[in-house]
Amino acid sequence: MRRVALVEEPRVRLLAPLFPTVYALAQTALKKNEPLSALATRHATSEALDYDAIYAGTSEWKLLPPLDHPDEPARCLVSGTGLTHLGSAKDRQAMHGVENSKVKIQNAKPEAELTDSMKMFQLGLAGGRPAAGQIGAAPEWFYKGNGAILCAPGAPLLVPAYADDGGEEAEIAGLYLIGPDGTPYRVGFAIGNEFSDHVFEKKNYLNLAASKMRTCSVGPELVLGADFQSVPGRVKIVRAGREVWAKDIATGEAEMSHSLQNLEHHHFKYEAHRRPGDVHVHFYGAHSLSFGAGVALADGDVMEISFKDFGRPLRNPLKVAPPPPVLATVKNLG
Repeated sequence: MRRVALVEEPRVRLLAPLFPTVYALAQTALKKNEPLSALATRHATSEALDYDAIYAGTSEWKLLPPLDHPDEPARCLVSGTGLTHLGSAKDRQAMHGVENSKVKIQNAKPEAELTDSMKMFQLGLAGGRPAAGQIGAAPEWFYKGNGAILCAPGAPLLVPAYADDGGEEAEIAGLYLIGPDGTPYRVGFAIGNEFSDHVFEKKNYLNLAASKMRTCSVGPELVLGADFQSVPGRVKIVRAGREVWAKDIATGEAEMSHSLQNLEHHHFKYEAHRRPGDVHVHFYGAHSLSFGAGVALADGDVMEISFKDFGRPLRNPLKVAPPPPVLATVKNLG
């Protein structure tokens, strides 16, 4: 049995069983042309649960991703944009073997000496924040998978046997629902761990697409109407109860080379991304990575990501699948 709840620290208040999922709640809000927050408040019950126990994993209730497609996981598209943050290009430049460790807003190096990643970053700086109603430069875009790769808060993120590595990417994700007429609606925001294979990507930047085909997580809370101008946060790695790496980070439009309007346009301009009833989880990009600081995550490490006013931190342990990789075989049906 699934239920939706409002966070009222240190408890959560259950909504009426009429809305067992956020998907159902959002669909009703669309039909009634009513704000999601108002609809949720109107249908809140007096039944409250201990949030601490649920968050700690000691309750019979378990957290789920704050938005998914409950009936057809394949109708949830998980994707993201990269090189969107002013602090992100340094890690990418270093990852691809360029010695210059300082990323400057001005293009101080000859065009021929820039990596393709830096060229993309410079395009975002120049044209990623168009005037209202205008179309700006296209960001880097990648596909991660469908709803099957979306893990709940607290659930392990897997480094599969065929992978070279796994590392956190601390971000905010936008959660969307496509309306009956094909209009995209942003349901809300959530803390996200986009999680990628950076060792595989570093071997050759053309591995980027495949390095993103990994599990990821969002939550634990769906945040409605959040201020997305400048959002301070913190990411840390905990190993055997001890913090081994941490960094203050920031996201939001003031911290990015692209505006939210521009990112959303370049995702939803594709007709295939506007199929009525579909859910989209879209990561907006990361500020910094532990991988960029030379940290290699190990089995059992806990990745913790927090952003101010975005609810409780998102925590996920890392799980490494034992080798060797299994050969994928194809059978002939003909």
